[in-house]
Order: sequence, then structure tokens, then C-alpha cells
Amino acid sequence: MSQYATVNPATGETVQSFPTTTDEQVADVLVRSDAAYRSWRRAPLADRAAVLQKVANLYRERVEELAALTTLEMGKPLAEARGEVGLAAAIYEYYATKGPAHLGDEELEIAGTGTAVVRTEPLGALIGIMPWNFPWYQVARFAGPNLLLGNSIVLKHAPNCPQQALAMEQLFRDAGLPADVYVNVFATNEQVADMIASPLVHGVSLTGSERAGAAVGEVAGRHLKKYVLELGGSDPFLVLADADVESAVGAAVAGRMFNGGQACTSSKRFIVHTDLYEDFVAGLSAGVGSWTMGDPTDAGSKMGPLSSAQARDDLAAQVRDAVERGATVRTGGVPERTAGAWFPGTVLTDVTPDMRAYREELFGPVAVVHRVGSTEEAVALANDSAYGLGASVFTTDDDTAQRVAEELETGMVWINSTSKSAPDLPFGGVKRSGVGRELGRFGLEEFCNKKLVRRV
Repeated sequence: MSQYATVNPATGETVQSFPTTTDEQVADVLVRSDAAYRSWRRAPLADRAAVLQKVANLYRERVEELAALTTLEMGKPLAEARGEVGLAAAIYEYYATKGPAHLGDEELEIAGTGTAVVRTEPLGALIGIMPWNFPWYQVARFAGPNLLLGNSIVLKHAPNCPQQALAMEQLFRDAGLPADVYVNVFATNEQVADMIASPLVHGVSLTGSERAGAAVGEVAGRHLKKYVLELGGSDPFLVLADADVESAVGAAVAGRMFNGGQACTSSKRFIVHTDLYEDFVAGLSAGVGSWTMGDPTDAGSKMGPLSSAQARDDLAAQVRDAVERGATVRTGGVPERTAGAWFPGTVLTDVTPDMRAYREELFGPVAVVHRVGSTEEAVALANDSAYGLGASVFTTDDDTAQRVAEELETGMVWINSTSKSAPDLPFGGVKRSGVGRELGRFGLEEFCNKKLVRRV
């Protein structure tokens, strides 16, 4: 049986399965992708940008169709699914309209006579390995800049969103992207490793788990391939002594519960000064508890199921471990097993380093709240993590905000806000949260050849 299947997480029903790509098909795809790259890279930059603008337009025209597929395959409420489709459209439009200006030749000031110019050129066929939690947005971050550059793409999407993967491939065709410049494959992990190793492939980008990132990085490194890894996060949310607690609570609820808590950049560890702790915990618990679960196709539902029964069970095991070791459940808790992948909004306090919830990423609507006595203690606790993706700092003092932002070991810091992705803002982390950057001009600088042309 193929691992690629649409399984409705609200009911557990398998809707449709899709055959896995054969080894022969994989080999053929790589040959075609390499040939397509050699043609696409020579297309005028304006023509490549025009195709991306058409992609953006089609995303907007098909928003209802695409959002419905997301709701079906991973349980995202329709309103959030529409928002994701809109963000993907904005990313393609950004690279269509703003991207070309970042690709001009850069003339260097040099000693001696003559000229020196650095040109930004594509690398070749790339492998993209993308996750299910933001199926349109994650691909756009990778595909937008690289298609503009002139690279070709072989895309392996998550096994639980095959219909979205096929719809995406068709959308590129309908926008006028030449055949084989973007190809979807329902590949196995073993086939992906073989593709990365192939001399026809020149780079790989993965958004996913640490485990997957380590495996991809190992294969890519062994074969000297460029890679970008966007991995997990356990983002700290610091509430300092002078923060507006009401504003912080509102942001905390939204930051933890958006997409059912299934985002690498979700606020997950809430680190609160003792003077505000009780008010914050009470407000957060009430807010999280108000996000009732419901049919994700119902416009009134704020939270659908998790993406799968496995995701529900994994999260339940983490919460159960914390409770058994002495953590306090302020709201929610481990759910009763049902046919769907349902998990209520949950708040844990009194979490200690011996618990899984202290160190591990909680990929779902579970918040952990810590009490601290000073700003220095808050920063130390925030940095006591293997992850370093994003962070939020709530304070009314600008100098403190800037100082704390400098001390946090993360790739992104948001002051008086939770993480919000935008096409023109760089995205990425440090430590075990990954390697490389996406979005903005930075997304154009990963899979490219910065070629020096020196004329004496």
C-alpha cells in the first residue's frame, strides 16, 4: 500500500490513496528536470517573473478549492486555510515584482585596473522536501525564489497531503511554467536519498523534523550538495515585569493556538515574571480553553483536529509524561481516544527539566508556562533549549527589548508580537532549528552561484 493517502483527520477516514513513484520514474524525472533547468535558466528574467505573477493570480482565483483541500487533508479550519493560500500568493507575487531587482550584477570596488562583477546565477535541479502543516506556504518559500533564479524543482510533499501536491503541480502548469521545471513525486525516503546523491541534483531544501533534517544533511554532505534545513522550534515567549499583561495574554493565546499549535514558530514556552505570573496564567488558561474544537469545514470553528491520529498520540504521550512527573494542568489535558485526531487546548505549569515537555517541541495546542524572578533569569531559561528559531519579548521599555533581543539565541525575535511570516522578511533559525534562510532577498541567495567575472 502507498504511503501517500488523503486521510480526513476529523474522522479517520481514508478518502483516497496514490501510488508511490517507481524507481524508474524517479530516474526519468531527474533527467527531465536537468534538461528543463538548462532551458529555463536561459528564459529572460522578465518571463520567469511573469510566470510567478500568474501563479500568484491563480492561487487567488482558486482560493476556495485549494483551502478546501487543506481542510480535508490536514484539518486546518477553512478561514486559516484561506489565509495560508493568500500568503502563498503574496510570496509568489513578491518574487515576481521585487525579486528581479535583487538579481542584478554587483560591481565591486577593486584595487588595480579593470572591473570585477559578481553575478547571481542558478545552480540546477533542486529537491524540495516539504511538510504538511502549511502545505502551500512552505512550498512557496522554496519554489518562489528558486524558480525566479532559473533553477528547476523536484518536489516531494508530505504523504498526508497528496491532493494538494497534485493541485500545486497543475497550478504551475496552468500558469505557463514549462513542463518539468516543477515536478511532483510521491517518493519514498530511500528514493529521496538516491535523488540527493544523483549528479543531476545540485541542492536540497527540507522543512520538517530534526530527525529528517539530520538524515537529509548527512546524505547531502556526503555528496557535497548545498542544503537548507528549516527544522523544529520551541519558541520562548518572554513576559517581562513591565509588560502589558492583557496584551501579552491576547498575543499568547493566538500565538499558541493558531493552526492548532502545529507550527515551528508557534509560541510554546511562556516565561513570565513572577509579578505577572498568576494573572497571565489565568488569562492564558481562559483564552486557550475558549478555543473549542469543531468541524473544520464549519466557518464558526476556531480549531480543527490535529493532522493525524499519530500526531494526537505523540502529543498525548508528552503531556501524560509531564503530569505523571508532577506538572499541573490548568486547562485541557489528555483527550479521550476518538475516531478523529482531536486534542483540546491545554496549559501546563510546574514543568521541570526531567519532563519531556521541558525539552521537546510540543507540536499541538499545549502551552507550558514558567515563572521567573528577573529579566536575566528569563533570558537564561529561553536560551536553555536545543532550538533557536524564533522568540517573542513583551515589555514596555524599548532599551530592554533591544538588549534582550541581542541576548536571545534565535534566528528571529519579535518585540510585543508573536511570529508573523511575510514575503519580505527572512525566515530561519540557529542551533537545532536549522541551517539557511528563506524569504526576502535571502531566499534568492541560498541555491545560487555567486560568480565573479573579472576583466583586467
